[in-house]
Amino acid sequence: MRAKLTAAFALLALALGACDKDKDVAPPAAIVPFNAKLSVQRLWEENLGGKDRRLRLELRPAVDGTRVYAAAGDGEIRAFEPKSGRSLWRVKTKLELSAGPGVGEGLVVLGTSDGQVIAVDAATGARRWQVRTTGEVLAAPAVAPQAVVVRTVDGRVHGLALDNGHELWSNEQPIPRLTLRGTSAPALAGDTVVCGFDNGKVAAYSIANGDVLWDTGVSPPHGKTELERLVDIDGEIAVSGHDVFVASFQGRVAMLALDSGQVWWSRELSSYRGLTLEGETLFVTGADSSVQALRRRDGTPIWQQEAMLRRGLTSPEVDGDWVVLADFEGYVHWLDKASGALLGRARAAKGRITNAPVAQNGIVYVQTDAGQLFAFRARAR
Repeated sequence: MRAKLTAAFALLALALGACDKDKDVAPPAAIVPFNAKLSVQRLWEENLGGKDRRLRLELRPAVDGTRVYAAAGDGEIRAFEPKSGRSLWRVKTKLELSAGPGVGEGLVVLGTSDGQVIAVDAATGARRWQVRTTGEVLAAPAVAPQAVVVRTVDGRVHGLALDNGHELWSNEQPIPRLTLRGTSAPALAGDTVVCGFDNGKVAAYSIANGDVLWDTGVSPPHGKTELERLVDIDGEIAVSGHDVFVASFQGRVAMLALDSGQVWWSRELSSYRGLTLEGETLFVTGADSSVQALRRRDGTPIWQQEAMLRRGLTSPEVDGDWVVLADFEGYVHWLDKASGALLGRARAAKGRITNAPVAQNGIVYVQTDAGQLFAFRARAR
């Protein structure tokens, strides 16, 4: 297992540096002072436990309006009061948690490194069920009224019953021999769930029975080597109205029709972190840690921010009038949503943050890879 993980990270490093083999790899952009327009306050912090083992786990806090849920790689799941950070409950599962939580229908659902899925009660933390799937879970499960949808690293999508975790259906996509470590989380849209895959395809399924509604290739592989042919869709997928937005590594960012999978527009842009949509603007973190804003209806660039190149930025999250991202040294950055200008910065900890911040009601929640959870509030000076 350790050898496979080591190989996966080596391949990722090679992939990120493969754009120009004849040049030295440039270092990450330095953190430099600037005239901050925002005042950032740390509201509270908690240590969830676990260690930063550079495994690219998808452990990211989730908020349902009344509680913040978070989990650590060593198996602890916790719930907090959003504003104060007061602990509401904690559960020690002794599992190697690797993804989640996904929250909905009174459940908090997480996946593990050995392919298990566990669901606990959102109000109390009491264990509701635990089942085994076919592979490691590296994307937060999606909880819909019809089923829990889980994506595993072997290219499978599973629909699990809400009451007991029994498998209702399963579908799969072929995966290339060489892929980046990570998977894209299922995106819910009414009775449909949309999933991205390591072969550059996006597929939509009926949540009720798993029927394939459509299957579209967004970024066909190209190049002579397996490394050049990497086109993984590993980042967040955004669904809004009748539109689906997706980005792939060494590929494209595209808008698809939710009902048919037809590609309405696409443009070249490499991303393994993903994107977020706010109103008429799409925000994307590139593979080089550039941040771009694109016009929703046609993908036209609005602005691009390159002050944090190669800092391993997370996917973007919208916090009111700002876009917030975190990086490999534990810094959290606030950008102006309209212009991309850097407005504020805070350091959560001296450790890597792989997963995107979560913003709700003016509070930004950030979890480091070492299991530290922080809550920040930004205000204009």
